[in-house]
Amino acid sequence: MDYEIKTLDNGSAGTAVLPDEIFGVTPRADIMARVVHWQLAKRRAGTHKVKGMGEVSGTTKKPYRQKGTGSARQGSLRAPQYRTGGAVHGPVVRDHGYDLPKKVRRLGLISALSQKAAEGKLVVLDAATSSGRTAELAAKVQALGWKSALIVDATVEDNFGRATRNLPKIDVLPTIGANVYDILNHDVLAITRAGVEGLKERLA
Repeated sequence: MDYEIKTLDNGSAGTAVLPDEIFGVTPRADIMARVVHWQLAKRRAGTHKVKGMGEVSGTTKKPYRQKGTGSARQGSLRAPQYRTGGAVHGPVVRDHGYDLPKKVRRLGLISALSQKAAEGKLVVLDAATSSGRTAELAAKVQALGWKSALIVDATVEDNFGRATRNLPKIDVLPTIGANVYDILNHDVLAITRAGVEGLKERLA
């Protein structure tokens, strides 16, 4: 498919041909949901922890004899029914991540790219360069009408990355870091010419 190439000054810089096998497939919502769930699971810290019955401090002595007291039998003051006892099946330090087939991850990214193209929210940029001044870039973004945008480039220029740092809901990622969650989490997806070539190589 042919796409008009825009500049950050809202001008035209010719056209680009985007491959249909990356930007023109039928989006799979189920696959994208699987990839997003996998991404968020990997981000979880998993550092929450409570003490079980064997970890809380306290005596190991039987509180009172088994029979003849009229009370229910008890074996430990560290049991969960006591106020100072351990928790039952509480959270422990662990890794929440799991494996997802590479083909599923690839299809999820292609589906996200195709969905943005189908919605008309895909923009091909000539280049993502800046003087490093946030105010200058903010004016250009406002002129383009972007309130929430993800900009993907082959490599992020230092000045451009610095300029976008203080712009709310305007993020920039290198091609290798493009992912389903961030693409779907922004309204506009802007990819530079170099970024398109990088995605072609990554998804070949």
